[in-house]
Amino acid sequence: MRAARLMSLVLLLQARGRMTAMELSRELEISERTVHRDVLALSEAGVPVYADRGRGGGYRLLDGYRTRLTGLDRAEAEALFLSGVPEALREMGLGEVAATARLKASAALSPGLRDAPATAAQRFHLDAPGWFANERPPPTALAPLARAVWGDHPVTARYRRAARSRPAEQTGQTGQTGGAGAARRRLEPYGLVLKAGVWYLATRSAIYRVDRFDEVELHPALRFERDGAFDLAAFWSEKSARFANSLLTTDVTVRLSPAALRLLPVIADRAALDDALASAGEPDGQGWVTLRLPVESLEVAYGQVLRFGPEAEVLDPPDLRTRVAGAAARMHDLYGSSGGSGGSAG
Repeated sequence: MRAARLMSLVLLLQARGRMTAMELSRELEISERTVHRDVLALSEAGVPVYADRGRGGGYRLLDGYRTRLTGLDRAEAEALFLSGVPEALREMGLGEVAATARLKASAALSPGLRDAPATAAQRFHLDAPGWFANERPPPTALAPLARAVWGDHPVTARYRRAARSRPAEQTGQTGQTGGAGAARRRLEPYGLVLKAGVWYLATRSAIYRVDRFDEVELHPALRFERDGAFDLAAFWSEKSARFANSLLTTDVTVRLSPAALRLLPVIADRAALDDALASAGEPDGQGWVTLRLPVESLEVAYGQVLRFGPEAEVLDPPDLRTRVAGAAARMHDLYGSSGGSGGSAG
């Protein structure tokens, strides 16, 4: 741990020139007292670190000194390619590795390019989770699963199924039964996916939510043989699309105004859009279009139709039409009354 910190200190000075103890302590997340001790240790080890006194002083390396510690090891090189998602790196336990890799890359740059990382960081930032997502700590199973993914190590894990069976979490798996519960199984972790702030583990044939693992036992002495043809991005795209489509278990027939058609991509499930638009008939004399809309349930359809307001009419099924008509009648009573709040006079 200290050796990595000392190397980071040298690389910081090489990349940025003179830095104060306060700047180094902030960058390395240590106290200024620890910075002074580390500088002393480096000097005793023969690294030419000097202190400039007075205003504008700080620590610097001897002019012309270049460390040869800029070569990336495998873990640092792999982490560098993920440096655009720093929060994800920290959650996987790779924050320190990535920071060292970035320092080595910066130190290897020519003097005229050493401000490039800072320049890019001030202009581009990736914030993966969606708006209004609750802050949550990373799943405890994430760090061991990340180590398993990087090292191609199998794991034995206890996975807690959701109360509702999810096809995307069962594909290719055996020995699973319906209902909630935890099943212990041997897995070969191929990759990790961060989707809207939620982590998923991909095996060769299935996808699991990481926050549903109750325990993970890593087998570091073992390695599994990866399928060289496996493409994580393509696998995720296929499985997630299949999962989204599997939720659309029923259809409703609706008649939409031109305004509702423009709202359709905002209100309907994304997985339902292509089928809905493909089923659309020709506009009638008023410009309204009849189409079949795939939905997860009639309860979900009820909420979606209400969002269209008077720009949509349910044609089928009759129960949904009756329910929406009842909601429209209650809204009419509420807003059509001259009594104000609560729809009651005086």
